[in-house]
Amino acid sequence: MGRKITINPITRLEGHGIIDVFLNKDDGVDRAYFRVPELRGFEKFTEGRLAEEMPQITQRICGVCPTAHHMAATKALDYLYQVEPPAAAKKIREFIYNVFMVEDHALHFFFLGGPDFVVGPKAPKSERNILGVLKIVGMEVGKKVINMRRELRELITMMGGKVIHPVCGLPGGVSKAMTDAEQRQAVAVADRAVEFAEFSMGILDDVILKNKEYVDIITSDAYTHKTYYMGLVDKNNKVNFYDGMLRVVDPDGKEFAKFPADRYLDYVAEHVEPWSFIKFCYLKPVGWKGFVGGKDSGVYAVAPLARLNAAEGMATPKAQAAYEKYLEVLGGKPVHFTLATHWARLIELMQAAESIALLARDPEIVAPHVRELPSTTPKEGFGVVEAPRGTLFHHYQTDDQGVITKANLIVATQNNAARIAMSVDKAAKGLIKNGKGKIDEGLLNMVEMAFRAYDPCHGCACHSLPGEIALKALIHDATGEVIEEIMRP
Repeated sequence: MGRKITINPITRLEGHGIIDVFLNKDDGVDRAYFRVPELRGFEKFTEGRLAEEMPQITQRICGVCPTAHHMAATKALDYLYQVEPPAAAKKIREFIYNVFMVEDHALHFFFLGGPDFVVGPKAPKSERNILGVLKIVGMEVGKKVINMRRELRELITMMGGKVIHPVCGLPGGVSKAMTDAEQRQAVAVADRAVEFAEFSMGILDDVILKNKEYVDIITSDAYTHKTYYMGLVDKNNKVNFYDGMLRVVDPDGKEFAKFPADRYLDYVAEHVEPWSFIKFCYLKPVGWKGFVGGKDSGVYAVAPLARLNAAEGMATPKAQAAYEKYLEVLGGKPVHFTLATHWARLIELMQAAESIALLARDPEIVAPHVRELPSTTPKEGFGVVEAPRGTLFHHYQTDDQGVITKANLIVATQNNAARIAMSVDKAAKGLIKNGKGKIDEGLLNMVEMAFRAYDPCHGCACHSLPGEIALKALIHDATGEVIEEIMRP
């Protein structure tokens, strides 16, 4: 029996995770497991609460992406009470949501994913962080990033009430209208956000794309999977973060399915493995075939790379130009290179920035009528948005008084879970060769890079429905042999 290498904790992600790499006697990789040991029970303890509380409760799952849960929950309430928000309310919601997308994508590129490329994948771990990034690109860049994120968060506070846990979403609308003065502030910040998106794209081009070694890593087989892809699209099949239909394309880029949020259970199913608390989503019409890619496997991806694959382009001009360059450099679509997600993320940042500039200038956004009061007896509600990390589903069932009887949340990291596990396993096998080369900290960081591109959030992803998880405990003797297996009944 070979050795086991454990990376615990893994770093630069939301939540907790462990990577176990099992080596054979020749020091090649038998298999690498991406394990998630944490559990949040939000679906169970929302039962018995009023449906109107869900936008406030569910966003407590995560302090990084509360706006995504807030909006998905609010949209689920619209459906639950069969009420259509006024045009101004929809535009305020979409404005807030695109501001959040710019701010969150900037966080990941500069603080979480960027250090692997800006500083270098094998640089000392003490330097692979925001401070190492600033050492390379300069303190002025750091000030620019911090100031931009501050201004964006102030906009969310202005219209959302709070930046960490917004309080604006109500069934049928929002809690406040936008004033003329707030609109002027929104326009000014939005224009700076577009400039910031161009600036960020320039850093990607200068520091990453002009470095052949980095491009070779991005396009290497160790970080490549051919799977299905899912994302929200508008009526023109362009990327949309707040609303639209779910579109799924196959590994060749052909449309496989297109459906509204209330049909998600026709297409999305969950598989359980005994070695992780996370559930692994797959396409129900294809079926679970294991951790493999291809048309015969139901594994699919969400998040920026998947959204660009699932759509037929971007909805704004500068983002579309960046998207066309992205496809030209990477050989056309669909793009199967996991690490290209970082590039796709900046293209989305550009679209979100352009979108807030357009919405901020829309004269209808300052209309005073921002809510339609619901009057329908509730029963079942569905809401979907594209979180920064991918497609997020909220599904509630209630009694006649609007009290939650059942809730199901399928978050981005769950949708990606099978592909993340595949990515970590393939990266380990591709990078750790049989007895060749030293297995050092830099090499193990490159294994971590396989999950980091997805920007996973395990606080959001680890839930249980209806409150039990199949968990297997293996007891090994001193030689590593399994001597007992304990399974929860």
